Amino acid sequence: MKIIARDIPPRVVWALEQAGVHPLLARLYAARGVRAKEELDDALARLLAPHTLLGTQQAARLLADAIQADKRMIIVADYDCDGATACAVGVRGLRMLGAKHVDYLVPDRVVDGYGLTPPIAQRVHERGADLLITVDNGIASVDGVATAKALGLSVLVTDHHLPGPQLPDADAIVNPNQPGCAFESKSAAGVGVMFYVLMALRTELRERGLFDKATQPKLEPLLPLVALGTVADVVRLDNNNRRLVAQGLKRIRAGHMQPGIDALFRAAGRKAPEATTFDFGFALGPRVNAAGRLADMTLGIECLLTDDPARAAELAGQLDAINRERRELEGGMREQAMLMAETLFDEGEEPPPAISVFDPDFHEGVVGIVASRLKDKLHRPTFVFAASSAPGKEHELKGSGRSIPGFHLRDALDLVAKRHPGVILKFGGHAMAAGCTVAQEFFDEFEQAFALVAQEWLHAATLTRKLETDGPLAPEYCRAELVDVLHREVWGQGFAPPTFSEEVEIVSQRLVGEAKNHLSLKLLHQGQPVDAIWFGHTEPLPNRALLAFRLDVNEWRGERKVQFLVEGVQE
Repeated sequence: MKIIARDIPPRVVWALEQAGVHPLLARLYAARGVRAKEELDDALARLLAPHTLLGTQQAARLLADAIQADKRMIIVADYDCDGATACAVGVRGLRMLGAKHVDYLVPDRVVDGYGLTPPIAQRVHERGADLLITVDNGIASVDGVATAKALGLSVLVTDHHLPGPQLPDADAIVNPNQPGCAFESKSAAGVGVMFYVLMALRTELRERGLFDKATQPKLEPLLPLVALGTVADVVRLDNNNRRLVAQGLKRIRAGHMQPGIDALFRAAGRKAPEATTFDFGFALGPRVNAAGRLADMTLGIECLLTDDPARAAELAGQLDAINRERRELEGGMREQAMLMAETLFDEGEEPPPAISVFDPDFHEGVVGIVASRLKDKLHRPTFVFAASSAPGKEHELKGSGRSIPGFHLRDALDLVAKRHPGVILKFGGHAMAAGCTVAQEFFDEFEQAFALVAQEWLHAATLTRKLETDGPLAPEYCRAELVDVLHREVWGQGFAPPTFSEEVEIVSQRLVGEAKNHLSLKLLHQGQPVDAIWFGHTEPLPNRALLAFRLDVNEWRGERKVQFLVEGVQE
């Protein structure tokens, strides 16, 4: 691993400090591309205007007509946290704006696969819908939309994924990544896109005279859901996304949130008044996602939709139990997948440029998480496959992939598909995460073809793991109350949480935890004693080491002390 300090422009730091930003925050923000204090203003008034998102006005007219004609709407959701929150925002928001007949349908990961398929369109029609609305999917559902239209349904597609060569023939499409869209926030999550559609709909209904600015429904109560889905989907936290997340966090900390979000905080043992983006990404998000991985995402959506605290607590408890099951399943799969990956190269050698593993006993709901863990461990683009459990599809393998910086996973799959027609049955995704279906008989061919693309595209510098940090931490900032300040800020994908790096003296080290798989350290940081822990690491460190670490606070018997969470060591 190579530890690299981020470039910190001194003039920008000075300008931010002069504008009243705390010196440490000024340094962190400047290193992440913030140039002026105005960019840190998270007021709702500074959100990008809805009309700049292509298709919102068309969608607003379509929805307003449906509301005024008392038509039946069904939202087709996705089975991850972004899809679940987008569905909850859509159902709640449409009802707030006057829709009387709004329901939803969420595909089953195993039986239905991803997106609006023709059978899903048929089911929506059979349930008596007039208008079908997709959230967090649909941009690639050319056949599904065509089926819905042939059945007489109107179709609104709201999505954020990259479109394919052909757009579906929907009545309206809202997606910041569709051709011709000038919306600045290309990283909006599916839930963010749906929230923007609701803002545009409210404007349309206001212009039709249904209410005025004083009497219009407030959409702000939906922001906790928007914040959760945005962070959980690991989209880049650009200025607009950071504002949405900051607003959601403020409401949650003030006690204003849906009963389901409150119940998820309690089930996860986290404190809503101290809510952070970490809670969304590592506590609430995984519990919602677990339903889509191992059970039925209806559980997650119902938890976010109910206004009954007792029902929310019951559903959050079920989600927590499913998540524990997911963790156990993932642990076993991860160990097996790692053993399989390690057979691909000899000890002391570098891993191959890309990793693909398959085991008949793998569970398809967890392959994405396992791929992510392998990618983190080996620093290689990784695909993990499981046999499809869909009826009649037993010969197919469902794969989920995760990538490293500098390797566009979806583009790599596109190239494999062109070079080897028939090997990949279908694929989709982003630069860093993608999925594909492969016929089992072609797994070896896929593995070789994918590795060859990686060999062609990647080079030594890309294959060397790099950890960007914010450089040394001044001793005066090593205080619990300052760590609290850092935790309250909005950090995430593309706006990395603060990580510092310094050479320290290791005073003592020992393995802790039930499985003795965490390294507990006592070290001297600039002459001051500090406790540190490196989760999941068992190799001892030398007496002096250049460590990369994040800051945390350890509470013991009422005393709060700064603790370093080690992220890596310079090799």
